[in-house]
Amino acid sequence: MPTWAEVVFLVCAVGFILALKGLSGPRTARTGNLVGAGAAVVACAVPFLYADLDNVVLILVAVAVGTVVGAVGAQRVQMTQMPQMVALFNGVGGGAAALVALLELEHLADAAAVGVDVEVAYLVATAFTILVGAVSFSGSVITFAKLQDLMTSRPVVFPGLPVAFGGVFLAGLVVSGVIVDEPVVWAGVVLAVLGLALGVLLVLPVGGADVPIVISLLNAFTGLTVAAGGYVLQNTVLLVAGTLVGASGTFLTLLMARAMGRSVSNILFGALRGGSTLGAGEASDRPVRSAGPEDVAILLGYADRVIVVPGYGLAVAQAQHTLRELVEVLLARGTEVDYAIHPVAGRMPGHMNVLLAEAQVPYEQLKEMDDINGEFRQTDVVLVVGANDVVNPAARTTPSAPIYGMPILDVDQARQVVFLKRSMRPGFAGIENELLFEPTTTLLFGDAKDTLGKVLAATKAL
Repeated sequence: MPTWAEVVFLVCAVGFILALKGLSGPRTARTGNLVGAGAAVVACAVPFLYADLDNVVLILVAVAVGTVVGAVGAQRVQMTQMPQMVALFNGVGGGAAALVALLELEHLADAAAVGVDVEVAYLVATAFTILVGAVSFSGSVITFAKLQDLMTSRPVVFPGLPVAFGGVFLAGLVVSGVIVDEPVVWAGVVLAVLGLALGVLLVLPVGGADVPIVISLLNAFTGLTVAAGGYVLQNTVLLVAGTLVGASGTFLTLLMARAMGRSVSNILFGALRGGSTLGAGEASDRPVRSAGPEDVAILLGYADRVIVVPGYGLAVAQAQHTLRELVEVLLARGTEVDYAIHPVAGRMPGHMNVLLAEAQVPYEQLKEMDDINGEFRQTDVVLVVGANDVVNPAARTTPSAPIYGMPILDVDQARQVVFLKRSMRPGFAGIENELLFEPTTTLLFGDAKDTLGKVLAATKAL
């Protein structure tokens, strides 16, 4: 590789680091994303300028197809479908890393066949990339199917699952040892198949609100495989980019698990012990206090302090613009209003931040859970729009609840709580929310966009 190409790759790697820095804040996220995408494009173009590539036409066709699919997918994906898209793109990355490692294994096998001494480190990295890349691919496909409702989102457990998982994992280690001892292509193919099976067995027992955390974990896996692939191919930019993705994905996984009040091992294997979140359950028929839009408007219109808690239901109804208009009307009346953001609100970290930013909600109005929890006691009305598990007191009071131990927004401490819900069906964790039955709680049933529009009109008429 010429020196100029290595310098360009180094600049691209710096671009990836700057992109991560930009993505750490909502004000700089868009710029960070553009910097990262630009660095990736340059890094992909450089090999065409110095390397003697075979099958250039096929490569360009593949690049063109991938570009079109990615561009169309990004344009058409709904905000509520972002976790699925992340899972799918992540799986493609893991699968690509595994395929590249398989091809490289063929080269290493040919070299070994003519007496070349292949370093053990290369063989270990190659086996690791094949196995973990295949795990990431099949696991991501299962998470996509769960989130897209192509299969049940509940944990799938069958007798002998732990034994099957352990057996496949052990077999993967044995075949990896075979590759390290003597690089042969058939062993690589077997290892890839074992990795695919391992990914399926890893994700099947995960259900409910745990799926986004597993997506983050698989994203970390993909990053590590890309880094290992960069080591095998002696490509600096792949090594740096994969390390960044692997490290950031690992940190994100740990932060999400902490936000859920659980360990990563409990999230992955909790269903085997009956401890994982369980997915949607049955609707409750217990009596609740409900009201109309005009009643809610009066509560909001004459409150001095209001906190809005957005959730996944807000994204589903696409009601963020109407909600922003309602908040602006309340602010114009002199009401103090903030949005309370739970770390795992929606189906992925930052989901609500992006949704509200799309509606031009000022960042200053968004407050993280730890910053706003102490303010609920002094709040006249909390308006919960499409959220459920993140405000469920069972996380504090019911040890048998699957969300027990998860930090929540202390909404139950406010003077009045208004829930906007479509029905009495429970949230993603599949358990009842006792807060719905409290005497200080009022429910407004219906589609969030429709009901918020009626509340907005009634508030303007006060």
